[in-house]
Amino acid sequence: MGHIFDQGFRPFFLLAGLWGGLTVPLWLASHGGIVEIAPAYGDRNWHAHELLFGYAATAVAGFLLTAIPNWTGRLPVKGWPLAALAGIWVAGRVAMLSAGAIGLVAAAISDLAFLGALIAIAIREIIRGHNWRNLVVIGLVVLLFIANTLFHVSVATGAQPDFALRMAIATFIMLIVLIGGRIVPSFTRNWLAKRGSKPPASFGRIDRIAMVASALALVTWVTMPFATSTATLAAVASLALLLRLARWRGWATFREPLLLVLHLGYLFVPLGFLAIAAGPWAAVPNGSVIHLWTVGAIGTITLAVMTRASLGHTGRMLTASSVTTVLYAAMIGAALLRALAPVTTIYAELLLLSAAAWSAALLGFAVAFWPVLTGPRRVATA
Repeated sequence: MGHIFDQGFRPFFLLAGLWGGLTVPLWLASHGGIVEIAPAYGDRNWHAHELLFGYAATAVAGFLLTAIPNWTGRLPVKGWPLAALAGIWVAGRVAMLSAGAIGLVAAAISDLAFLGALIAIAIREIIRGHNWRNLVVIGLVVLLFIANTLFHVSVATGAQPDFALRMAIATFIMLIVLIGGRIVPSFTRNWLAKRGSKPPASFGRIDRIAMVASALALVTWVTMPFATSTATLAAVASLALLLRLARWRGWATFREPLLLVLHLGYLFVPLGFLAIAAGPWAAVPNGSVIHLWTVGAIGTITLAVMTRASLGHTGRMLTASSVTTVLYAAMIGAALLRALAPVTTIYAELLLLSAAAWSAALLGFAVAFWPVLTGPRRVATA
């Protein structure tokens, strides 16, 4: 454990795996009346909040704290400052569970402190490093903070926080569209170049159209989720994203699951838009749309990035072991089962299978990568 606070990805990827894997069984136990969890929020709202702001935001924090030194050329946040940030995260999780005892205002302040501190650190590093290009990424994290604030305000005023949750989901999807649009073709290009294969297409008009169409469709989905105009914009975004993804030549990476999973995870973004586009005519359940994005896109991409970054930044081979490949399969299986569950007659059974696969993927990551995240860096071999 002596190296856990050497770099941002170490504590936050480990915390993301552990908490993400435990949150779903805790929610199911609460939903089934076995235990009582966060009654001040309700098990459904607590479940949604903790998977978005407890799990996904933590994975984003690990990525940002590792990427920002590369963007700026500055030393990474580590040691006691990093430990303090992790402590703020832990305090937020405890506060969300004990809101009934400490009050909703105290719980909200404690929970919001993590993203607030992360944003302050990120802005400081971006400004000092004069890395203005990536301020847009920090801007999206600010939107996550606003969405989290709206969640707490909604709960405190007795309203359902659906708008805030859609805003958070949309922001995570836009982060995937933006950051995924950088790293997926870049990693693919490097891998294919070593094998003398044709590289992915360079950034161009299709990419710009896909990003703008995605942003517009997400804004309308947040504000008017069931409108025909939203479905139309979602159809355009889905088509543009599929064209963008095809140009990255993901099919040529099938021999390396560490890379292929990034393409498969990104595929869930246009699939979610496609489900929205089909909604007014095919009566696609809202739950299917949400879980194509939350479990499929967010879950798969975060797991893919956590495994790859953990290996790469600790000097290990950039290749997926058989165990890691099983973790990817479990996450993708969880997404497909959860998206299909609302349109079948065995909803409860598929829900349980999906939950088990989700938890197996993330807890499996925490166990398998524990030595990687807590141990010393190796001399790079690849």
